[in-house]
Amino acid sequence: MRNATKPGEGPFTTRTPRVSAAIKLHRRKDRDATGLFLAEGPQAVNEALAAGVVKELFSTRSDYPNATLVTEEALQALADTVSPQGVVAVCEQASVPLGQLKAGKLIAVAVDIRDPGNAGTILRTADAAGASAVIFAGEAVDPYNGKCVRASAGSLFHVDIVRERSAATVMTALAKHGMQILATSGRGATDLFELEPHLAKPTAWLFGSEAHGLPAEVLEKAQAVRVPIYGGAESLNLAAAAAVCLYASARAQRSSYEL
Repeated sequence: MRNATKPGEGPFTTRTPRVSAAIKLHRRKDRDATGLFLAEGPQAVNEALAAGVVKELFSTRSDYPNATLVTEEALQALADTVSPQGVVAVCEQASVPLGQLKAGKLIAVAVDIRDPGNAGTILRTADAAGASAVIFAGEAVDPYNGKCVRASAGSLFHVDIVRERSAATVMTALAKHGMQILATSGRGATDLFELEPHLAKPTAWLFGSEAHGLPAEVLEKAQAVRVPIYGGAESLNLAAAAAVCLYASARAQRSSYEL
């Protein structure tokens, strides 16, 4: 990690090269070009520090350990929220190439999910359910988008992150790992809870965008599963459906360990 502000130095402003370079990481093209991203707030920063991916800390607080001191204006520019929490970290992306993925018992796949809040929530839920990886496939949002990082609540640093533009390539890789591939669909022929006896198997859950669902070519290569609706609701939102499915698998897999 870069050295903190030296005694008598700073606070740095938006015109300081180190700060201005970090501000550019709000743009995806700069994140892709540098392999860096921003994590905001004490929780995300602490998780990033624990993961060993922090390159530099910026803070308005002189008592924050190992931080580069910046002005309030600079921190506001570095942050992605209206009311920053005093610290922003420049972090290294730690994505895993699909070919190096070590498949565990449970994987979540976000296919063409554009909303960073939904993507980050799925990442957080997958982590909580014990998934080993989250794959961002097709035209999915950048997992290092600021809103996605915040929505993941630190889980971004706990699971393997894979990015692969070709959903077909992802499906082939998952099949080679011997995983059953299940896809959420309101029109799925299989009821989730009828499938419970089979959920102890290594499973990859595929989730599509809130507006359009999963592409037809993806559904053709997976078992389409519906979450039953017992009341009058038209459907579950994406994050809720993902939570139900991932935890159904987590419960079945943990039960199988205990037998």
